[in-house]
Amino acid sequence: MKHLHKSGEEKPAASSPVRQKLIIASNNQGKIREFRKLLEPFGFDVISMREAGFTDEIVEDGDTFEENAHIKARAVFEATKLPTIADDSGLEIDFLNGAPGIYSARYAGEGATDKELCEKVLEEMHGVSRPLREARFVCSIYFIYAEDDEYSVNGIIEGYIGDEMVGDEGFGYDPIFMVDEDRSMAELEQDEKNRISHRAKAFEELAKILKEKFS
Repeated sequence: MKHLHKSGEEKPAASSPVRQKLIIASNNQGKIREFRKLLEPFGFDVISMREAGFTDEIVEDGDTFEENAHIKARAVFEATKLPTIADDSGLEIDFLNGAPGIYSARYAGEGATDKELCEKVLEEMHGVSRPLREARFVCSIYFIYAEDDEYSVNGIIEGYIGDEMVGDEGFGYDPIFMVDEDRSMAELEQDEKNRISHRAKAFEELAKILKEKFS
């Protein structure tokens, strides 16, 4: 529809602001949804690597979660020149010298199920006393907005490794990660997990940066 000034001149119709595309260096739709919920209020159109046309395999050969998140974000940003966010996360167990660590997803071998991952850790921790079962989930997020405009944040939740798998919620190592004396991560309601998890804490730190930069 055309709009006219009082003088009779045509006035262009107001258009919605163009939302800036931002790539999540993942094709995991659950992860994309989480990031979309966080990022869209800041005016971003959140898309996956596949939606951005990025199909290259990324070799994650860093020594830390932060390094691997950086590697993924940098690879996608260099190929697309669009703002990119990547994350890397996993479980660290003190008694195992930080393992599974960056190998959390494949600790029981490539293609291992969540149950197999948990069983491997429980086997390695068999007979270890409670004071030596301390562990933590770590999440590192790396955000490249533009060249020389990069940010890194981390989130951690402390706990310990239980003696058996407990709970039906969550995924990965959640059933063996005790957040307190009574509950594993897999027994938490989703709302509570969304408040206290390592990813939630990393999201909080990223949100602070976004608010300062874009609000």
